[in-house]
Amino acid sequence: MKLDTTNPNHYTYATNHLEVEILGGIRLNNLDRLRTTISIKKVKDHNKLRHNLDLYNNNQVEKLVRSTAEQLEIGTSIVRRTLQELTNALETYRLSQLAELEADKITVKTLTKKEEQEALKLLTSNNLLETTNSLIGQSGVIGEETNRLLMYLIFTSRKSNNPLHCISLGSSGTGKTHLQTKVSELIPQEDKVEITVLSENAFYYFNRTELRHKLILIEDLDGAGNALYAIRELQSRHKITKTVVHKDTRGNTKTIHLTVEGPVSIAGCTTKEEIYEDNSNRSFLLYIDESLEQDERIMQYQRLISAGKTNIDNELKAKELLQNAQRCLTNIAVRNPYAEYLCLPSAVFKPRRTNAHYLQFIEAVTFYHQHQREKQYDKDTGEEYIETTIEDIQQANKLLAEVLLRKSDTISGACRNYFEVLKAHLKNETQTTFSNREMSFKLRIPLSTIKRYHLQLINTQRIQLREKDKTGRHLYEITNYEEYHQLKQTIATVLDEAVHQLTRPVVAQ
Repeated sequence: MKLDTTNPNHYTYATNHLEVEILGGIRLNNLDRLRTTISIKKVKDHNKLRHNLDLYNNNQVEKLVRSTAEQLEIGTSIVRRTLQELTNALETYRLSQLAELEADKITVKTLTKKEEQEALKLLTSNNLLETTNSLIGQSGVIGEETNRLLMYLIFTSRKSNNPLHCISLGSSGTGKTHLQTKVSELIPQEDKVEITVLSENAFYYFNRTELRHKLILIEDLDGAGNALYAIRELQSRHKITKTVVHKDTRGNTKTIHLTVEGPVSIAGCTTKEEIYEDNSNRSFLLYIDESLEQDERIMQYQRLISAGKTNIDNELKAKELLQNAQRCLTNIAVRNPYAEYLCLPSAVFKPRRTNAHYLQFIEAVTFYHQHQREKQYDKDTGEEYIETTIEDIQQANKLLAEVLLRKSDTISGACRNYFEVLKAHLKNETQTTFSNREMSFKLRIPLSTIKRYHLQLINTQRIQLREKDKTGRHLYEITNYEEYHQLKQTIATVLDEAVHQLTRPVVAQ
């Protein structure tokens, strides 16, 4: 006698007298019942008896025993014994499957003493952010020096009470998903959830605390369209709740609440900046480097891999060290005694939310330096916390300069990238006017895209119609070549001035 589970939808069980088939397999959850759909027949007989029952329900089993004995003309003791043995076999099989599933779950790695010492050595080193950025490069992340460190710190914030989020933006094929994937490899596997496609209600069926302090990686936001509301709620409220109707074991209908708690850090990629405005307002927008120099760096790295000249061992060591450093970070409160003196440039759009992100990022920098900060305790509540230093603010300002610059720009990131390439091209060619078709041909950009960019630039008064040439084509000219540089200088001045003001009370102490 043996239970054959080779076909997951059609188990078989045979004795000397009876042959039993279990149609549709069995469920691994709800261990208080064993619902099955079975067919029973005598050996070498074609007459089958089919029945749906719970093998843990004695009344149903006894009813089946009598019905089978009568219709198949066999003793009730044989049928009863067969069903008892089948129940035992199915029960053993289900428990073994659950044990395998439990074994497959990601386990939290316990660091050896040597691994912990190396990780703490990194976390207590001078110039921690520079060293970390260097290790990120050694792990195989090519170029993107600012974006990769920003992303790593945003991913690190998942362990804090105020996690940050990011969206990587860029044209198709520029490496958005690659950058996110490579940096996420530096985060321990047990701390992240990687998702390719999301259904509308997917988030509601995680266990209540399963996502707490996790990094959620969405490969393409286009595949998460129906779940965007749940994502926004997790980002803002750190909790989502859904009310559904459920039938209990007695068939009674009742209303239950499915609640999933955060906080979480969420990262995703897209080419469509304007479509995800509600989500992008809650996230740092990281624009991928699409320069020719970055293209060359990536292609050279690809050539070295193909030639077998990359040091894979060094890459793995860098990854492991950064993962272990993450495991040595603990959830601790951060307080910024300088927060009330910090201000954003007036040019920044949606300053309320951007200001919150700015302060949270400074906290994230402090959080990453927790092993270099003295722990303090609130006299009233006893809460343990660490304090932000002026150096943390300076480092955050340096990393966020580009982010704040983009937040202050009145044109989209893709249009800005094009406009800067256009400026460089015209300067290099000592050219003052240009047409749609000419730029499409010379810059190898689809004409429809060029027209869309030019319309946006005209509406924001960055280019203007100059004249028509002999063929009737519109010729445009740039109104101000220095507008972006001036905006950059304005933002840098405001940030530097804020830090300069902070040094005065520190010196007085």
